[in-house]
Amino acid sequence: MKGYRFTEYIPPEAKEGDKFSELLKMFLELINITGGDVSETMNWLNNLDRQYTLTDNTYGMGDFYKDLKDKGFIKEDLNTQGEFTITAKSEQKIRQSALEEIFGKLKKGQKGDHKTPLTGNQGDETTSDRRPFQFGDALGQISMTDSIRNAQINHGIDNFSINENDLEVVEKEHKTQTSTVLMIDISHSMILYGEDRITPAKKVAMALAEMIKRKYKKDTLDIIVFGNDAWQIKIKDLPYLQVGPYHTNTVAGLELAMDLLRRRKTTNKQIFMITDGKPSCLKEAGGYYKNSFGLDRKIVNKCLTLASQARRLRIPITTFMIASDPYLKEFIHEFTEANNGNAYYSGLKGLGDMIFEDYSRNKKKRM
Repeated sequence: MKGYRFTEYIPPEAKEGDKFSELLKMFLELINITGGDVSETMNWLNNLDRQYTLTDNTYGMGDFYKDLKDKGFIKEDLNTQGEFTITAKSEQKIRQSALEEIFGKLKKGQKGDHKTPLTGNQGDETTSDRRPFQFGDALGQISMTDSIRNAQINHGIDNFSINENDLEVVEKEHKTQTSTVLMIDISHSMILYGEDRITPAKKVAMALAEMIKRKYKKDTLDIIVFGNDAWQIKIKDLPYLQVGPYHTNTVAGLELAMDLLRRRKTTNKQIFMITDGKPSCLKEAGGYYKNSFGLDRKIVNKCLTLASQARRLRIPITTFMIASDPYLKEFIHEFTEANNGNAYYSGLKGLGDMIFEDYSRNKKKRM
């Protein structure tokens, strides 16, 4: 009888060039934290090298910097002599790293579609479900193996015959497309109290974008950031995103998100909002209306009105609240109830998993 013989595992020697790959992972992580600042990132790497001896006599930090340029990860900024910026190759690599870190390596699936509970003979993808044959079902949908088995059970093997009552057909699932707007809070509170909340939010956005580009190619993803105002950014801009001395104009973010979704032709639309603070700002004629001292009823009522409008437009809003203050939870509960959406109250850990799960759960096709 053959068995297994276990021996002590001896890891293989590091291959030439692996040092670059190890340093590249740290570089991409730090470039995300520094908002795309290559000089600051390299200073951090040099400090880490001095403290933890990341390089050696055969491969130094200067070699790594040269390889970054030669391999196309950074390029010289034409507007600033001597300064370097990351390239599109680095931006894509950062999104890929975020995807693998947060969602794991995704298996290949259907291009660009979300499954729905609707089944029938006009679906897009076969399932493991079976049902009796009905008039109008396509011949190609008949499960011959199951139908022959039924005929043998019903009529016996000696006098084999098959009729309509023996036939079974394979169910198919309808699929649908989804348009999503991801809102990211970039108010100053996202870096207060010694906690970096903006970097995990950026990672989630990049991972979601990369997942949609790979697995759901027909879906659309628009990204909005909101502080005193709200504006749309491109996916390639995410590594450079930083917080500012802003209040939280949730109203402006919701208005822009709904405006973007109105233009989309897809039936299924949704808004994801990542925030850690209370709405504290409104834009009015002549300036801004601000109140950072608790929840302002004027601002809250405007948020609730927009939540109700989104509900009438059949746009669910899922709020990911990175805060635990009871009065803020109460506001989000009221906001979610007005929209008939979803809300999650959590820290930064597991944020990506929750967003991925909620995105994948959007399986309902409206007819």
